[in-house]
Amino acid sequence: MSHPLLHLFVRSGAIAFWAALLFLPFRGIGDASILFAVTFLAFPVLKSLAGPARQLIRSAHSAADRLSGTVPKDRRYLLLLLLPAVAVPFISQNYIIDVAVLAGIYMILALALNVVVGFTGLLNLGFVAYYAIGAYSFALLNTRLGLGFWAAMPISVIVSTAAGLVFAAPAIRLKGDYLALVTLGFGEIVRITLNNWDSFTKGPNGISGIEAPSIFNIHLSSLSSYYYFVLIFLLLALAAMKRVKGSPIGRAWIALREDEIAASAVGIPATRYKLYAVSFGAFWAGLAGCLFAGKMRFISPESFTFTESVLILSMVILGGLGSITGVIAGALILIALPEALREVQTYRMLALGAGLVLLMIFRPQGLFGGSIASRN
Repeated sequence: MSHPLLHLFVRSGAIAFWAALLFLPFRGIGDASILFAVTFLAFPVLKSLAGPARQLIRSAHSAADRLSGTVPKDRRYLLLLLLPAVAVPFISQNYIIDVAVLAGIYMILALALNVVVGFTGLLNLGFVAYYAIGAYSFALLNTRLGLGFWAAMPISVIVSTAAGLVFAAPAIRLKGDYLALVTLGFGEIVRITLNNWDSFTKGPNGISGIEAPSIFNIHLSSLSSYYYFVLIFLLLALAAMKRVKGSPIGRAWIALREDEIAASAVGIPATRYKLYAVSFGAFWAGLAGCLFAGKMRFISPESFTFTESVLILSMVILGGLGSITGVIAGALILIALPEALREVQTYRMLALGAGLVLLMIFRPQGLFGGSIASRN
């Protein structure tokens, strides 16, 4: 047996064994054995069909390009995704709409973190701090000063952006693990402060009575209306990320990520552009915090733990560092998949974690990762 063929069977056997092991608690050893056999045989078959499938996809892309040569590729993909997104409230129950609203908020968060980690290469393990600052700023302005969404939201976003700028000024001089530890500490400082400052933030009791946003005196209290509200902000975030990535600032961020010394040698001020990246990411994280507070009408420190930072970072890694399309897919998968596995509450995080481990082993660049030129 040739070496590539042996490698293929060993790889398919490892994947089949892992899948059967995860399936064992649900259905027993009999069904797990069947799953092992099916997965073991299916993997080589799918591998052999990969070549013809790629050729078929290339042909379909060529035909689509000839039929719609005047429409840019990224806009065609956006239209294909936008049509089912607009139809969600008409074809889904309230539970699905609620999950979709939460997924939209996390997509904005993941896009914001992608600027810091994916574009600039700054590992941030406390990104949830900016999310919390935005949410709490909005909640306090709304409940204590009586400001509506459109008056409180700009102030909250400015506060979270300023917090990102002030924290980043000393922190970005660090690199690698040291930067990760400092950002992790900052996230915990913010959470503990919110939890212990009872007189200002109401501590672990949280802040309730937050008003829903309104447009022309129409309160967006229903899930369907709030879904479209979040969708509009998500589209704005996508447009901003796409435009910034292709701008001189975005290209400077990517240059810093690839080789900071070389980027500095050609005249890119590393410190200044890193400050731009952190501030820009904090801006959108603060906006996502406002949307979260407006949706939940109640916030508490338990919503902004270290686990949330890890979840947002996992979305970016799953989709592919620097890939805007990948980040959207990663956020959708990590929000929708646990909800789909809610019936097997005990094992859903085990299955999710195992899937991430397999992805990092066999496709470490993420679902949509790859060369810089091919990232969308």
